[in-house]
Amino acid sequence: MISLHTSPVRRRRLGVATAAAGLLATLLMAGPAAATPDPGDRGAARTGVSAAQEAEAAAAIRNGEIPGVDEIVHSSNITHLANVPKDALKGTNTDLAFQGKYAFAGNYDGFRIFDISDPRSPRTVSQVLCPGSQNDISVSGNLLFLSTDSSRSDNSCTSTTQPATEKSSWEGMKVFDISDKRNPKYVAAVETACGSHTHTLVPERKNVYVYVSSYSPSATFPDCQPPHDGISVIKVPRNAPEKAAVVNFPVLFPDGGNPGAPDNPGVSRTTGCHDITVLPSKDLAAGACMGDGLLFSIKDPENPKIIDRVQDNVNFAFWHSATFNQTTDKVVFTDELGGGGAATCNEEIGPKRGANGIYDIVGRGDHRKLVFRSYFKIDRPQADAEVCVAHNGSIIPVKGRDLMVQAWYQGGVSVWDFTDSSKPKEIGYFERGPVTTDAVTTAGPWSAYYYNGYIYSNDIAKGFDVLKLDDRRTDPAKRVRLDELNVQTQPEYFGR
Repeated sequence: MISLHTSPVRRRRLGVATAAAGLLATLLMAGPAAATPDPGDRGAARTGVSAAQEAEAAAAIRNGEIPGVDEIVHSSNITHLANVPKDALKGTNTDLAFQGKYAFAGNYDGFRIFDISDPRSPRTVSQVLCPGSQNDISVSGNLLFLSTDSSRSDNSCTSTTQPATEKSSWEGMKVFDISDKRNPKYVAAVETACGSHTHTLVPERKNVYVYVSSYSPSATFPDCQPPHDGISVIKVPRNAPEKAAVVNFPVLFPDGGNPGAPDNPGVSRTTGCHDITVLPSKDLAAGACMGDGLLFSIKDPENPKIIDRVQDNVNFAFWHSATFNQTTDKVVFTDELGGGGAATCNEEIGPKRGANGIYDIVGRGDHRKLVFRSYFKIDRPQADAEVCVAHNGSIIPVKGRDLMVQAWYQGGVSVWDFTDSSKPKEIGYFERGPVTTDAVTTAGPWSAYYYNGYIYSNDIAKGFDVLKLDDRRTDPAKRVRLDELNVQTQPEYFGR
């Protein structure tokens, strides 16, 4: 691959050894990490870098080893078609969902709807102000779902920040009617234990089940008491969403889950799940649950059943998200080392931390097992001021291949191949240079997903990006068309 305006060889790792070693020690000794920057409803704070680190980044920019500040570079098989900066919603951009010609973009301050009928020129259809981080978003039919995982004074879109120690505080799921994309209407709210950091839809004809992932309970939080060892299951009637309610709280960790430090230093203690991906056509789900990875059956969506559970107490700090391949014999789990607030793509952290873990699924039925095969991490160098870690991505649907596009915060967007689960490799990329070289700053793509022939990315700081991927290995995916996509509810691309 040849990047534009930089040297063709961009593989040297950055990082002053003593400083990065100190960061590694901090990450290993830390307690449970917040899965994403979540300082109430404000953006993540910047932290300083050493003069030596700043000088090294400047030298790397001069030498063409990394792009300059805000400079865009990409592989020859990717074209940057469009960028739509933030507008009315100034908070952190988060997840994406899709329906027909529309893209739905979450933001700590609410959500934005784009018309993407012309991917080269996305148009804003509406912007809804409804603060409450992190506003993880999904859609099904005429309903839009929004997660609130910051303590609020009430469940309205005019609420204010309020301590979780107060019983009257609210966190949970919000539901909107989007039958009129220009005028979404807030129709329901359901409070859930410990709020809703993320959520996953299990759609049925008459109802939508919502798996709510949340974590980090405290004895001082009236509505988030330990142990918090499961997920909330909400049932939402499509024709009467105002009747949405929690119908179960299945315990996924009867033994309490991974204990974390001091038993497992550097590993998050399991106190719930961060994210769950379901494959409804196979009645299967994979859970990324802090210190544990899960495989479970959702034949009865109100009562999920654990099939297998794995841990990686050597290289994984925080099990963040999961993605099935098309033949359902692999799962990619991501590790959000540093809680999405640290520069971890450097030589001292290495290729196995803050990476993807690729697991084969072997066996049949309830006897299936998750078997580790390899790690994948981008090897493009990043400055010590760039927060970089494995984050949200999706399958690129090509028969006979396992291909994925993925966000890496300031590591940009990566397209990679894990057809051989023991030898994954990057085949394309897009990234911007550092936001700045004098402070560690959270920025870059939060989510990067493939939908109907294009890659869409929601950049935390820079806005909504559209990329075109032209590659003989991925081109067959352009023929696959979907009416709707919530990446955590994986479709059956070839069995429809």
